[in-house]
Amino acid sequence: MRGLKKAFILALCVSTALGLGGCSSIKSEKRIVRISHAQSETHPEHLGLLKFKEYVEENLGDKYEVQIFPNEILGSAQKAIELTQTGAIDFVVAGTANLETFADVYEVFSMPYLFTSEEAYHEVMGDTDYMNQIYASTDEAGFRVLTWYNAGTRSFYAKKPIHTPEDLKGLKIRVQQSPASVNMVKAFGAAASPMSFGEVYTAIQQGVIDGAENNELALTNNKHGEVAKYYSYNKHQMVPDMLIGNLKFLNALSDREREVFEQAALLSTAVEMEEWDKQVEEAKDIAQNQMGVEFIDVDIQAFKDKVSNVQQEMLDDNPDIQDLYDHIQEINEKYAKGEE
Repeated sequence: MRGLKKAFILALCVSTALGLGGCSSIKSEKRIVRISHAQSETHPEHLGLLKFKEYVEENLGDKYEVQIFPNEILGSAQKAIELTQTGAIDFVVAGTANLETFADVYEVFSMPYLFTSEEAYHEVMGDTDYMNQIYASTDEAGFRVLTWYNAGTRSFYAKKPIHTPEDLKGLKIRVQQSPASVNMVKAFGAAASPMSFGEVYTAIQQGVIDGAENNELALTNNKHGEVAKYYSYNKHQMVPDMLIGNLKFLNALSDREREVFEQAALLSTAVEMEEWDKQVEEAKDIAQNQMGVEFIDVDIQAFKDKVSNVQQEMLDDNPDIQDLYDHIQEINEKYAKGEE
């Protein structure tokens, strides 16, 4: 009976965590601020969020306590976005593919070969004044992006080596649940298999799919390098993750509080980006030397040529991405000319 009672109390605490602030908040007058994300406690995004927590509590600790929930504890990205919409939680980290249904301007980030260099990518995303116009596009949905996180460059990895686009023909490749990503993989001649990221390891292991596409950290953090031994650097997408906040919560903050939260977001990005570069190098070393993954350099232009029609189709089908696309092309051209 005692065991049942303890289980009931634990269940009550968990079930009320999203509504009443959990058992701990009963003893505290502080406003609990909850952040959900899908990564582990060692991932660069989690480390960036720890900086967010530290800065907010250093400056507003008498009023706010920040709690971070990693590993999809509060649900998948899409579910956590819905919880953020309603205000059940306050912030969530999610990829732009998850935002396409709320504001179709975000579809541009799923376009293959949108950015021609990491430098151009970082400059575009780091232009806070410009990006704030994009971030406001989801206001009607009840949330707003505060900042972005570097999620690296996406490439293909599989059970068999991929040297050319022709090597993808007939393969079943997991993609994000984005129409543009599906069309991209189809243009390469592969079969696109949209599925939850958490299902990828088992799907490759059991032969449900032949491979996937993601950054190098997926090989080690998610152990995909145990089941997919070939990683090909075709670099087809640079898709950021976003820190999304409930708009009602943000608008209820005082001017000083809003400034603190926004500064905390920018600081979290700086930490995340620094950690990202470190962890990518570590992941490549571990994958190659401990997991036996072979990294393959390919002719990227051959892959670009295969999906050039996908870019134009996206522009034709979605006029809302044209302005951002043009802005990105200006930055791409600047770096192509060697300007700084």
